Amino acid sequence: MNEAVLVIEDEPKIARLLELELQYEGYQVGKAGSGTEGLEMYHGGQWDLILLDIMLPGLSGIEVLRRIRARDALVPILMLTAKDSVEDKVSGLDLGANDYITKPFRIEELLARVRAALRLSAAAASSSGVVRHANQDTISQMTEEETGWLTAAGLRLNEGTREVSRDGIPIELTPREFDLLVYLLQNQRQVLSRDQIVQAVWGYDYYGDTNVVDVYIRYVRKKVDNGFTPPLIHTVRGVGYVLKEQS
Repeated sequence: MNEAVLVIEDEPKIARLLELELQYEGYQVGKAGSGTEGLEMYHGGQWDLILLDIMLPGLSGIEVLRRIRARDALVPILMLTAKDSVEDKVSGLDLGANDYITKPFRIEELLARVRAALRLSAAAASSSGVVRHANQDTISQMTEEETGWLTAAGLRLNEGTREVSRDGIPIELTPREFDLLVYLLQNQRQVLSRDQIVQAVWGYDYYGDTNVVDVYIRYVRKKVDNGFTPPLIHTVRGVGYVLKEQS
C-alpha cells in the first residue's frame, strides 16, 4: 500500500501544490485547511507522515502537534512555517516535530525531507520491534525480552515501550529527548561529535545549527543525571559528548 501523507495547510495554493506533487510521487494524500479539521482527519485516518503548517485557523499548528504527540510518538511530523525564529523552531522540536521547512521552499527539498523522515520512521519501528499503523490505534510490540533494555548505572530505557527510569524512578522525556538518549545509550563509551548526533537524531537532511545538540544534551542531562550518581553524560571539550559510568 502507498504511504499516506496528511497535509494540514490553510493556504489553498500551497495545499494544492503539495497534494499534486505528493500524488505524482506515489503518495496517498489527505488535505485539511484548519487545525481543527486536521486533528479530526488525523484521528479518522491512518497516516504515515504529516505536513503541518504552524499558522493555522482554529487550532494552531503547535497545538495540533502537541495533541498528536500526546497519543502518537512515532508518526513523522514536518512543520511548514513562514516564520524563521529560533523560538518557534525550538518550541516545535521540543514538542516532537521531526523537521522544519521554511516557506518559501523548493519542492525538491521538501520531497527529499519527506523521504528521509519516512526512512527514519521505518528504521526506528524496525529496530524497536514496533509495527505502527499511522494513527497508533493498533500497535504491535515484541516481548520485553525480544526488544531488550538499554542500561547504564541504574538508567533503564526500553525502545519498545518507551519506558525510562533511573534507580527505579520514572523519567519523562519528550520524543526528541528520548531519541537522543537512545543514541547515547547505544553508543556508550564512544565520544560522539555534534554532527554525528545531529545526523542520527535529527536526520541527514536537517539543515539547522548543531548548537541544538547542546540544548538537548542539557535537557536530558538535567533529567537523567541531576540528583543521581554517578553522572553519565560527559562533555568532551572540542569534540562532543559521551555517555559512560566513569568520568
